[in-house]
Amino acid sequence: MKGIRDTFRQDSRYQVFFLAIFLTGLGYGIHKGMIDNYLAEIVVMGEMDRGILEFFRELPGFLMVFILAVFYQFTAEKLYKIGAVILVIGMGMLSVISPGKVLVTVAICIYSLGEHIQLGMKSTISLVYSKPGKGGRALGYQSSVTQIGTLLGFLVIIAAFGLIKGEQPFRLFFVIAAAITAAGAAFAFGLNSKSETDKSKRRFYFAKKYKKYYMLEVFYGARKQVFMTFGPYVLILFYKAETMTISLLFAISAVASFLMAPVVGRIIDRLGYKVVMISDTLILVVVCFFYGFAHHLFPMDTAFIICCVNYVLDAVISLASMAASVYVQDISDDPEEVKATLSTGISVNHLITLFIALFGGWVWQTVGIETLFMISAALGLMNSAYAATVKPPKRLADKGGQNGGA
Repeated sequence: MKGIRDTFRQDSRYQVFFLAIFLTGLGYGIHKGMIDNYLAEIVVMGEMDRGILEFFRELPGFLMVFILAVFYQFTAEKLYKIGAVILVIGMGMLSVISPGKVLVTVAICIYSLGEHIQLGMKSTISLVYSKPGKGGRALGYQSSVTQIGTLLGFLVIIAAFGLIKGEQPFRLFFVIAAAITAAGAAFAFGLNSKSETDKSKRRFYFAKKYKKYYMLEVFYGARKQVFMTFGPYVLILFYKAETMTISLLFAISAVASFLMAPVVGRIIDRLGYKVVMISDTLILVVVCFFYGFAHHLFPMDTAFIICCVNYVLDAVISLASMAASVYVQDISDDPEEVKATLSTGISVNHLITLFIALFGGWVWQTVGIETLFMISAALGLMNSAYAATVKPPKRLADKGGQNGGA
């Protein structure tokens, strides 16, 4: 607890913020733990169907730059609250609608809108509530709290779907997830508006000095989309993994992320964001190779275990995306610029993911998972090469600061 108190300003309501993101994470964990099997087994979505669904799920992320521009007068806390309400609506719809492809896609799209509104605001609120020089640690603690809630959600699904025989209770647990998400929204409304209204009347921000950040978001968005969308679906459709197994895998990933998030935050603060941005995507190449080719090298049971291990490893190295937020904080002139730039980064990130989702579904369906994950590896290499060109801002370099890394 002392580490958290030393990281956040005492006049901020970081405790209430943590309760809100914990409950939201819990609801998300229940939702995430069963959604892929629900889509495959109940809605009967194939590879291409999954890619189409992901296109619409990611569409709100791309539209964020325009949505936030409309609400430029709102603080990050107010926008976080709006996102919380939309989350509840989307989750509630999943608990009552019939399992048709169109209706399920609409419900997931609404849920995704709330999720993406909160995504940029969580980072902004964490940085605003943090003490000077503790941005990396603040983001690490925020990620850990979310992961704890998500982990508990996965454990609920593991227990329920492992104990209940016969027809799986997808609808019941969508109701439970909606109720928990609503509780998280209630705590979110206890946040004070400390981040201040955008006085420049902008919620997105394109500036020359951020061009490297925007390009890094393009590479990261493309490579993470492959694992986020098709990683679990490969295990379900190709290796026939059940709901309890997928939730167990997610739980292990959540534990690993929880333990490693503060560590990654400290590494970013100590070694610099550049080192982290280069290293994580080099590891990704190994992960992608085994995910795409394990079934050619090993028996199916062994290949399945190897893919699960690599899925967890990908979850850990994805934590390095925090480095980009710290990079933006270092080169910005004021907190409001950070908020606008991170929000814009989300939209830039999602511009490419829209097409990767459709393209990935087509690649898997036509030429196989091997090519799909080799494309992801290639994107990772391009990300590392581009990250190597990042330089610390002159004011930090002159002071001998480490934030820019090597």
